[in-house]
Amino acid sequence: MLRHIIGDVIAFAEKFYSIMIDGKRYELILDGLGNTFTITFGALAIGVVLGIIVAAIRTSFDKNRESMKLRGGVGYYILAFFNAICKLYLTVTRGTPVVVQLMISYFVIFALADNGVPVAIFAFGINSGAYVAEIFRAGIMSVDHGQFEAGRSLGFNYFQTMRFIVIPQMFKAVLPTLCNEFIALLKETSVAGYVGVIDLTKAGNTIAGRTFEYFIPLITVAVIYLVLVMILSWLVGILERRLRKSDR
Repeated sequence: MLRHIIGDVIAFAEKFYSIMIDGKRYELILDGLGNTFTITFGALAIGVVLGIIVAAIRTSFDKNRESMKLRGGVGYYILAFFNAICKLYLTVTRGTPVVVQLMISYFVIFALADNGVPVAIFAFGINSGAYVAEIFRAGIMSVDHGQFEAGRSLGFNYFQTMRFIVIPQMFKAVLPTLCNEFIALLKETSVAGYVGVIDLTKAGNTIAGRTFEYFIPLITVAVIYLVLVMILSWLVGILERRLRKSDR
């Protein structure tokens, strides 16, 4: 029994070497992993910036709608217009598949682009921004209303109160959820190959197509994703424990 197991392990190692190491095909995996990280980090940066803007507009309208309506003036209608734009953006982005958004970005919006990585960053960033915006919006709404009043008592206007008092507290509340969004985004980038980007999944599929062996390349990709997610989940767990300790 043990001899059979050892024989199977040796056979698997030899096959792995012939498929992944021989011919330096592993370099394709490394390049794909680099593109996956580039797309993920770039998209998250766009998503965070876009999420803050959308969340700030939506919460500002929700919190000040009645008072601004009573005061009248053009400010109410400007904020209502941007709030409607944000709601439309959230509805469309969250209501359509990310792979369709990616293909529209590459084949329609940036039809002349010769590099799919920046297009993928843009598409995933726009998609991530919708979900990050709702995370931030929930975080802002969870901040006690007394914090807004404290800011006003210090002489801050609404936007200064948001910038110096509310948003820093919001970030602390939503940081674990934001990290989980990063993990989800990392896995979502696996469809970047639809627009010719050699990401991690596309690299594994390319090796499989060249060698006519699908098991080892795709299992390798799956293991890499699994290890990355496990490491990130472990880091998120550490972050959550530290945040709980700081609240005591």
